[in-house]
Formats: sequence, structure tokens, C-alpha cells
Amino acid sequence: MSGEFIGLAVKLPESCRVCATNCFCGWTIGVSAATAYLTKMKYSLLDLSPVAEGQGPAEALANTLDLARNAEAWGYHRFWLAEHHNMPGIASAATAVVIGHVAAGTKSIRVGSGGIMLPNHAPLMIAEQFGTLATLFPGRIDLGLGRAPGTDMATARALRRNMEASDQFPEDVLELLNYLDVPHPDARIRAVPGEGTQVPVWILGSSLYGAQLAAYLGLPYAFASHFAPAMLEQAAETYRATFRPSQWLEQPYFMMAAGVCAGESDAEAEYLRSSQILAFARLRMGKPGKLPRPQHDLSEVPVQMRAEVDRALACAAVGSAATVKVQLAQLIASFQPDEIMLTGMIHDHVKRLKSFEIAAEVMQTM
Repeated sequence: MSGEFIGLAVKLPESCRVCATNCFCGWTIGVSAATAYLTKMKYSLLDLSPVAEGQGPAEALANTLDLARNAEAWGYHRFWLAEHHNMPGIASAATAVVIGHVAAGTKSIRVGSGGIMLPNHAPLMIAEQFGTLATLFPGRIDLGLGRAPGTDMATARALRRNMEASDQFPEDVLELLNYLDVPHPDARIRAVPGEGTQVPVWILGSSLYGAQLAAYLGLPYAFASHFAPAMLEQAAETYRATFRPSQWLEQPYFMMAAGVCAGESDAEAEYLRSSQILAFARLRMGKPGKLPRPQHDLSEVPVQMRAEVDRALACAAVGSAATVKVQLAQLIASFQPDEIMLTGMIHDHVKRLKSFEIAAEVMQTM
């Protein structure tokens, strides 16, 4: 993305004001649109297609599309889906397929992966998949890449066959970028569709590794602070300090993720969030399942485990609209992201829609 970041505002170069082009971050900028974006922070949404207790994957995927359509109407910039495997409570395992489903059912919102776990796949196949998506939905597809397996080790072995694949992550990223770039005339292997689409590629991470790699390659960076916030500040500083301009990006572009659970009151929001606390705790205790119904009594979670879960989910805004506004403002002021991605797991789909609608209304005042 070209542009000079000043705090939370963006000063666009003159070329962006007159060319009405799609910048890397997905903005469509023209003379009439530029002013509206100068002081607005972009906010996006990460969905895991949660499978709630009492429902199955079909309902989860239908809810995902419904959420995406509403998110588009509420002004969310991106709608990302994540690759997880062998988890009864998550229906987005075939991530590229779900991205296509969501993109086909929406009109303008950017749709992408947050992320594709690249060690599980051959770079050529991902280039073909996302090249096809970009061909079908030009200017709307993002490709976020992660290094983790997105599952337990037994399932990772079933997916990868070669467990040393994670050590090749930087090489795999470069190979993938090459497939998506303008092809060399003598290239023996070409991604068709894919070549020349230059799908925007992001590096995702929850440690300094991803920050360093994104900075070295000159790619945008998204930090998974919604479930691993411990190194958020250090990763952001490392990425910005060591960023090298590239053909893809002139200046660092940093996105942080944050949980959100908004309700009519603080008490209602805390109650609704109990579903995510229970699901996360059960996963950590080796008992993954569907997204539980909310509960007032969380005594099934041992004290030590509850403390661990609270630390993991600490980067969040939970409460009424007023409370969520204060908490999101504090997060934004502390870490100065160029964009924030919100996520949240609520059992009741209607309540989940309301939560993200409240969050959008809050973000529109930032």
C-alpha cells in the first residue's frame, strides 16, 4: 500500500487521489472517496464458521454467509476465514471453498484467508486455488498465510505427510509469490489460473518469526492477538522497525486482531462470551467440541486453566456499546494498527450478528 501513516490517519499520495485505483489494502480511491477514508480506521472480521451445539456444519456455513452479507452492509472492509482441521466446532476447514461461497454471496467486501496454513499444502495448489478465486472475483481476494498446522499433530501428519514442511515456510512463501506474479517466459511450472493475478499476500503470526519474515519480504503483517497477545507490542515494533519496501508494499502495514463480544449490557455480553471461554478451555484440555451454549456457571474450568484462557483472550472488547468503545479505543491507541480485525464466537447467531453490528457502529465513530 502506498501512503504515509500518521497515527491513525492516512495521508494518501496525489496519485491515489486521481487514479481511482485499487491500492494494495483494497481501498478504491478517487477524488470523491479519498476524503471519506482519510481519518477512518478500517475494521474487518475474522470468522471461523463456528458449529454451535444443536447444529451441524450446514447451519454453520449458512450463518457464515449471512454474517458476511451483514458485515458488508455494516462497513467491514474484509471478511476472512481460517483453516482448522479435526475440530467439531469449526466448519471452515476447506477454506478456499468457503471463501468462494462467501465471495459469490456478497458484492464488494474483500474475502480472504486468515489464514491458509501453508505447510499443509503445496504452494502451487494454493496459487491455483486463490488465482481461480481472484479470477472469479477480481480485486476482492486476500491470501493470508500461517506457519502453524491449524490442528493437532496427528492430524498434521495426516495432512502433511512430511512433518519438516514448516521449516520450509519462507521458501514456500517465495515460491507462492512467484506463481502469482507475472510469469517468466521460460517458466516450466505455471499456475493457471493464478499467474499474473498478484493476489495480495499477508503473513500471519503470533510471535516475532512472522513479524521478521513479513518485514524482510515487504509484505503486510497480521498478528493473532485475539488468542495469543503476549508478543503483540514487540512484534508490531519489530515489523515496523525492520520493514523493507518491496514490489508489493512501500511502507509497513500492520493489522492486529481483537476479540469482540457486545451486548445490550455488560452483563449480557459477559454471559454470551462464556461460550467462547468454555470452547477455548475445552480445546486446551484436549476435549474439543462444538461451540457450547452460554452458561453462568463456569466451574467446570479449573482455576489455573481459566487464568490461562483469560490471558490468551485478553485482547478483547466485551460489554455494552459504551464499554466496547472504550476498550477498542484503548487497544487502538496502545498499538496503533493500520487496521483492526474483529472476531468473536457467540452461540446464538442473532446475538452474534448484533455483537458485530454494535462493533461496527463503534468503529464508525473512531
